[in-house]
Amino acid sequence: MKNRNSLTLAAVAAVGLALAGCAASTPTTVPKTSTGSASTTPDKAPSLNTAETSVPKGVGLNVSNIDKSVQPCDNFFLYASGNWLKNNPVPASEIRWGSFNELADKNNAIMRSILDEAAANRNAAKGTNAQKVGDYYASAMDTASIEAAGLKYLKPELDRIAAIKTADNLQTNIARQLQLQTGSFFSTYVGQDDKISTQYAVNLNQGGLSLPDRDYYLKDDARSKNIRAAYMTYLTNTFKMLGESEATAAKSASTVMRIETRLAKASRSRVDLRNPQLNYNKMTMAEVQKRYPNLAPQHILTDLKLKGVKEVIVGQPDFFKELNTMLKAEPMADLKTYMRWHTATSFTSALPKAFGDEAFRFSQVLTGAKKQQPRWKRMLRATDNALGEAFGQLYVDKAFKPEAKQKAMEMVNNIKAAFAEHIQQNDWMSAATKAEAMKKLNAFTVKIGYPDQWKDYSALSISRDSYLQNVINSRIWEMQDNLNKFGKPIDRKEWGMTPPTVNAYYNPPMNEIVFPAGIMQPPFFDPNADDAVNYGGMGAVIGHEITHGFDDQGRQYDAEGNLRDWWTKEDAEKFDQRADIVGKQFDAFTPLDSVHVNGKLTMGENLADLGGLSIAYTALQKQLQKQYGNGPRPMYDGLTPEQRFFLAYAQIWRTNARPEYLRQQVQTDPHSPAQFRTNGPLQNMPQFYEAFGCKEDAQMVRAKNLRAKIW
Repeated sequence: MKNRNSLTLAAVAAVGLALAGCAASTPTTVPKTSTGSASTTPDKAPSLNTAETSVPKGVGLNVSNIDKSVQPCDNFFLYASGNWLKNNPVPASEIRWGSFNELADKNNAIMRSILDEAAANRNAAKGTNAQKVGDYYASAMDTASIEAAGLKYLKPELDRIAAIKTADNLQTNIARQLQLQTGSFFSTYVGQDDKISTQYAVNLNQGGLSLPDRDYYLKDDARSKNIRAAYMTYLTNTFKMLGESEATAAKSASTVMRIETRLAKASRSRVDLRNPQLNYNKMTMAEVQKRYPNLAPQHILTDLKLKGVKEVIVGQPDFFKELNTMLKAEPMADLKTYMRWHTATSFTSALPKAFGDEAFRFSQVLTGAKKQQPRWKRMLRATDNALGEAFGQLYVDKAFKPEAKQKAMEMVNNIKAAFAEHIQQNDWMSAATKAEAMKKLNAFTVKIGYPDQWKDYSALSISRDSYLQNVINSRIWEMQDNLNKFGKPIDRKEWGMTPPTVNAYYNPPMNEIVFPAGIMQPPFFDPNADDAVNYGGMGAVIGHEITHGFDDQGRQYDAEGNLRDWWTKEDAEKFDQRADIVGKQFDAFTPLDSVHVNGKLTMGENLADLGGLSIAYTALQKQLQKQYGNGPRPMYDGLTPEQRFFLAYAQIWRTNARPEYLRQQVQTDPHSPAQFRTNGPLQNMPQFYEAFGCKEDAQMVRAKNLRAKIW
């Protein structure tokens, strides 16, 4: 159960390869800057005389990716990675393709060999991690048994729903839906209390939708209508496969659409969900029971074996008010239809192939994917989600060297020191706020590579009999593992990502930055590369996560991880003014015609990119000064350290994306499209202009009064 507050480097689904794909065409949109048109006298690109033997060749930066037909000061994204973009169209089974995906594929190869070996071993001692991992993956790949079983292992869950007759039955089954994590109605989890970070609290949050966002139900543009029509087809065909006639299935589809649209209208927007104060509404159990009697939270929590709960944190009270009304107003038969849909489709991968094919046909409309990912890749990901820390230990042994952890920790310390310097030299913060900021920075916990203490899966039962049953067991185990935290001390050794994950995150209530082993590899980190490349890659990632502690969300949490305002009123206003500049910059970016980035939705990530890159640059300069003093600094591939730094940063964001995926990303993802994560921060950095000799009228150069600088 991942903490909802965690702020990640990139979209978890995409990086974890649930959504890995991109457009076959090279992005051509040049972000418009405040200065307008491109330079009439192109700035000179850096010399790249790599063919000359006198020019030392570097490690870690692929200069063949560079497109020298593009001027670096006009579009650095295309300059740094243009050749790669031309030569790497999105694979048919992907919706976007970039460096994250390439690295994840390398990790997948290692994980696949581990899983294949585990699945081939039928003699592992029962109850061991080896047995569970092997049996889980083997059952997931046994499509013949899945086809033969049909709905056999799903039927007990459908029968539970069919047997519902009373409100009491309904509440018991809602608890079961929560255990199974089907996505029905709402979500609940145990996590740190945002305002008392030393305690766990029970949280209730909006949910219950199948489409990616509330707006998919509510917008009347042609694309939204087309998606809803495709969704109705998906609903109808799935109900037919569950045994309903054409007419009954069509009616069931309309029922689900009506109920989900009702929930969508009551749901908060993704921008509002980013406001931690707005989504913190603590209530006593008596108050929650009184407000939502038809939901009966006490009944549900008791069924979930949560005892002694005196208070809960309700994320979105208006949503639960509508849900409470709906549970009484909607016919019981319709609520049961809705639950059947969510139950069945939450187990699509464990049902006969026809269910998966139907789901994929709908996902094609959403994302533009041309071909379904191979089953081994989907089931590898499923095994990682269910048992990631069981086989993650083997992955770490094969793919992560101890010296990488040591080097990364040195970089973290250097970048923290650079951030401290930025805070102290900040000319817009008062001494009081600076002192609190320093206190928070010094309190950061750093986790690198893998957990010091691995999860205990001894209570989880896995066999080769049924993949669907294994999924059910693992979900119930995961939910119970989360709920068991209630009333216990905070587990500060817990990780929210598995070791092979190509990502990183900042967790505000823990005030921790976490870097799994999966990302500690080229192009992000290469122990053989020069510092400029590593600081432009992994250094910027580290700086990004540190800055999350001080972005528009993270800055609302103090050194202990409590949601507490530690800013003076004047300093908070100055922060907001500066952040607003970034918001307006990104509002103007258009990855596709008529599609604009949402500067408010992406605010935290954009601030983290800008701050992280600025801090990493300072840390690199300190490192170079330490190594070479005021003497000459080595050039590799004909490039200065500063040029290699910015190129390394840009090349980690090299990405092609399908237009359908880009539309979904802009609507639902707090991370901006890759080209703007490259060009956006650089347009605010004079250090970049200097490194590449950019003139004032170049597209990558913003007017001085429109440049953003916060950290």
